Amino acid sequence: MTPAPILGHRSDLPLPNFPEKIMRLAAAIAAAFTFSLATLPPALAQDAPAKRVAVTQIVEHPALDATRQGVQDALAESGWTVGKNLDWSYESAQGSVSTAAQIAKKFAGQAPDVIVAIATPSAQTVAASAGSIPVVFSAVTDPVGAKLVRSLQEPGGPVTGTSDMLPLDKQLAMIRRAMPGLTRLGVIYNNGEANSVTLVETLKGLTKEAGLTLVEATAPRSSDVLGAARSLVGKADAVYVPTDNTVISSLEAVIKVGIDNKLPVFTGDTASVERGAAAAIGFDYHELGLQTGRMVARILKGADPRTMPVEMVQKLDLYVNPGSAARMGLALPEDMVAEAATVIR
Repeated sequence: MTPAPILGHRSDLPLPNFPEKIMRLAAAIAAAFTFSLATLPPALAQDAPAKRVAVTQIVEHPALDATRQGVQDALAESGWTVGKNLDWSYESAQGSVSTAAQIAKKFAGQAPDVIVAIATPSAQTVAASAGSIPVVFSAVTDPVGAKLVRSLQEPGGPVTGTSDMLPLDKQLAMIRRAMPGLTRLGVIYNNGEANSVTLVETLKGLTKEAGLTLVEATAPRSSDVLGAARSLVGKADAVYVPTDNTVISSLEAVIKVGIDNKLPVFTGDTASVERGAAAAIGFDYHELGLQTGRMVARILKGADPRTMPVEMVQKLDLYVNPGSAARMGLALPEDMVAEAATVIR
């Protein structure tokens, strides 16, 4: 007995090959997707997200600003370009340690790939908040004394960077060369800055060995700098300003006192000579920033900051400003001016 045919079905036609059709459709979709990826703009087709670098500094003044620019320039040289493969953020604490602490906590919460902290107070607050986030400091005079690293050769944690430890012996020799009759040297600094305290303690020993009297004037805030400078009039033959962020940010007040009272002003910051200091022997802070930025670039490419020793600046230059010195009652020796790497006219 022959079974009755099923309504609507013809047994002489082949069954449809669904798996083959589905595979062909999937292949077509994949080809179209691959083509669309190939035609995307490069910024959208990148395999890896941009690296993030957060930068903070305690206050804005020419030396620290030059350091920050050097960091960014070095990153660009290493292939990290802001807006392409680098997300760069920056905040200044405007001279406030409490603001620096707030910035540090904010950056730690954002968890960037590296935090760059410029100057000791910012470095200390960032190191306290960053946890395991790599931190690279710059323009820190005494990283060990500031408790940022265990030692210069072995940081001991995810914190490393560059030091701007001053050649105080050479700076004192420069001042004595400019003023052979010097007996009393005034120094203005913020006794709340660890780096400045370290410098002044070292300077005390050097001036004692040289038979000089060191007269101290402290300025905890930038608004105190003018009064501190005035307090040295009649008590000192010259004024020395170390790389103290509080005082350097208000250097013009010190220069004014120097001109008004024929009291020569020397600094540990070469950028301050253009602002009116008589002379300085030191280094270019943009170069310090470049050195720092190269360390950051290495970390972005996978280097471990724990294995990166703190780096020191090697190249020193003499900067002089004969015109400003003359307004302060000092004629710089001709041979000293001739030897200077930079003469501000």
